[in-house]
Amino acid sequence: MSENDLSIAIDIGGTFTDLVSWSRRSGRLSYAKSLTTYDSLSNGVFDCLRFAGVNLSEAAWFLHGSTIAINTVIQRKGSRTGLITTRGFRDIYTIARGDRQEAYNLLFSKAEPLAPRDLTMEVDERMNARGEVTRPLDLESARIAVRALVEKGVEAIAVVLLHAYRNPAHEQAVKAVLEVEAPGVYVSLSHEILREFREYERTSTTVLNAYVGPIVANYVRELENRLKTSGFAGNFLVMQSNGGVMSASVAREKPVTMMESGPVAGVIGAGRLGVALGIPDVISFDMGGTTAKASLIEKGEARVVSGYHIGGQGQGHPMMLPVVDIVEVGAGGGSIAWIDAAGGLKVGPLSAGSAPGPVCYGAGGVEPTITDANLVLGRLDPDHFLGGQMKLDLPAARGAIEVRIARPLGLSIEEAALGIVKIADTKMSLAVREVSVAKGHDPRGFALVASGGAGPLHALSIARELSLPRVIVPELPGAFSAFGMLMTDVRHDYVRTLICDLASSDPALLASCFDDMAAEAAATLKRDGVNRDNAILSRALDLRYLGQEYTLTVPLVGAVSLDSLAKARQSFDDKHLAQYSHAAYQEPVEVVNLRLVAVGEIEGRVKSFASVRDLRHIATGNPKGARSVIFEQGAMQCPVFDRDNLVVGATVMGPAIIEERVSTTVIHPGDCLTLLPMGPLLIEVAE
Repeated sequence: MSENDLSIAIDIGGTFTDLVSWSRRSGRLSYAKSLTTYDSLSNGVFDCLRFAGVNLSEAAWFLHGSTIAINTVIQRKGSRTGLITTRGFRDIYTIARGDRQEAYNLLFSKAEPLAPRDLTMEVDERMNARGEVTRPLDLESARIAVRALVEKGVEAIAVVLLHAYRNPAHEQAVKAVLEVEAPGVYVSLSHEILREFREYERTSTTVLNAYVGPIVANYVRELENRLKTSGFAGNFLVMQSNGGVMSASVAREKPVTMMESGPVAGVIGAGRLGVALGIPDVISFDMGGTTAKASLIEKGEARVVSGYHIGGQGQGHPMMLPVVDIVEVGAGGGSIAWIDAAGGLKVGPLSAGSAPGPVCYGAGGVEPTITDANLVLGRLDPDHFLGGQMKLDLPAARGAIEVRIARPLGLSIEEAALGIVKIADTKMSLAVREVSVAKGHDPRGFALVASGGAGPLHALSIARELSLPRVIVPELPGAFSAFGMLMTDVRHDYVRTLICDLASSDPALLASCFDDMAAEAAATLKRDGVNRDNAILSRALDLRYLGQEYTLTVPLVGAVSLDSLAKARQSFDDKHLAQYSHAAYQEPVEVVNLRLVAVGEIEGRVKSFASVRDLRHIATGNPKGARSVIFEQGAMQCPVFDRDNLVVGATVMGPAIIEERVSTTVIHPGDCLTLLPMGPLLIEVAE
C-alpha cells in the first residue's frame, strides 16, 4: 500500500460541483458540495476541496468528471474548426444522412456542421477500402489547404481522409505538414480517434473532438497545474463516456470521449450497488439541477452502445464511440416552469443553472423552478438545504409561482406547485420508460436507484408511474456520480474495420489485428499509471449476415482459431434470434469490425460498498420533527427524520420525509422504507 491512500472524485454538474473522497486505509468518506462556477470551473473544484478539508498532498488518485465537453457542443461555444478531407468528399459532413427522424415535423432541420463548408478543404489523395493507395498524397495540396485554414483563423483542424481507418499513412503525412504550417493549432486525426468505417459518422466524431479540443485541453491543463501547485503529486484521471477513466494526457488528446463524463459514473455506481444488495437488475435515475438521466443495468452491467447523438437523435451530432446508454431529459431541480402561447404549463428544458439559480436561492432568479415548487409543497426545508449550508427563500418562491404560474392559470399557489412537480415527474418517467419498455424490458422486474440532489424527491412518483416495485436511495445520493467514480477502472475501447467472410477468414490476420490493438492499449495503460500486467483484455467481433447493413457484437472467447470463430457464429445466430425473433442459419456471415476492450484496475478504488466504513453515530430512530407536506391526496402531516438517525433494519411507513446533507427523500403514503446494513434506503412502493 502506498503512503498516500486517499482517492478524491469531483463531478461538475450543471448546477452543483460535488466531491467525495475515500481513504483506503481507514474506509472514511468525506464529501462536499458547492455551486458550479461557470466563469472558472476549477474554482468550484477548489471550493469543494476547501469545504471538505481535503489535503491534496495526501491523495494518490484524483478522478474527475465534467460536463464541459458536451456543454461546449450544445451551446456551440467551441473552437473555430476547419476540416481537411479527400478531394471530392468536401460535402460529406454537410450532407450527413438522408433519413428524416421526424417525418411530419415541418420545422425539422439537421444539426449545423461544427466545421462549416467554407472551412472545409480538400487534398489530392485516395485510398481504397483495402487500404491500398490509388492516388498518392500531393503534399503541396496539403500545404495549400493548411495555409488557407490558418489564414481563416481556425483554432482546430480535423483531418478525415477516405479509408484512413484501414491505412493512416496519408493522415500521418498531413499531420507532419500541420506541425510545420500550423504549430499552434489543435489537430485531430480520424485514425487516432476512430478506426471504423462509415464516413459521415467518422467525420462527425473527429470534428467533435477538434471542436471541443482546445477548450477541454486548456481546462484539463489548468486544473492539473492548480492541483500540482496545491501539493497533489498523484495520478489525475478523467471520466469517460464508456464507464471507465483515462489519464489527463489522454483526455487532452481525445476529449470527445468525455461527452457523458459525469452521468456515466453514477450509472456504474448504481450497478455496483445493485449487485452488492443482490438486486442486479436496476434502473439508474439521476436527477440533478439541470437534467435527469436514466440508464438500464441488467445483471450488474450497464449497456454500452457504439453510437450516440450529441444534442438529440436526428438533430444532434453523431459520435461513433462507445458510451453507456443514457437517456437524458431537460428536467432538473433548476428547470424553469413557464406558460406557452396556448396557455399550457410547461417545465424545462431551460434551466436556471447555478447562476442565478432557482428563485429560492436568492441569487437573482425570477423564473419559478422545480426546486421552488418542491419548497412550496413542503418537501424541502428552507433551513436544512445542503445541511443548513444554504438557506432557501420560501416567500420569494411562493411569489414567483403566484405571479408567473398560479395567477395566469387561475390556480392556487399550492395547486400550481403541484402541477409543476407532476409535469416534471411525467417527463422524467418517459426517460425511464425509454430505457426499459422501449427496449423490450419490463420495468416491474427492476429496482430504481435514485441519485442526484433531486432524485430522491421524485423517485417514488416515477416508480409508481411505471410500476417499479422498489426504490433504492444510496448513501450520499446528491454526490453519487462522484462516488461512482471511486468504483471505476481505467478503460479503453479499440476498433478496427476488417470486412471479410467469417467462414473463410484467416485467423492469423484477425489475431494480428487484435495484437496491434493490444499493443496500443498497453501503451495507453502505461500513460494512465496502471499495471498493464493485470489488465483484462476482452475481444469481440461485429458480425452481420451477407447483405445486411448493420451488425451485432458477439464476444470472441479464447485464442483466434477456427473453433473460436465457429462459436462466434453460433453466438451471432443466437443473439440475432433473441433480438429480432429470427435467424438465418444457412446464410453466410461477414466480419465487419474487430473490437478490443482494455480494463486496468485502479489500485486505490473502492471495490465494494462494504469497504466503506459506517461512520454513523448511535442512532435512536426517532423523528426530529414534523411538517405539513402536500401530496396528490392533499396536505399531510409528515414525520421528518435525519437519515443519520435511522436505525438499521427498522422500517418507516409513509408519508415521511428523510433529510440528509446532500438530498431529501420523500416517502409517499403507503410506501415502506427500510435502512439496509450497508447504508442504502430500500423503499417498497405501495401498489
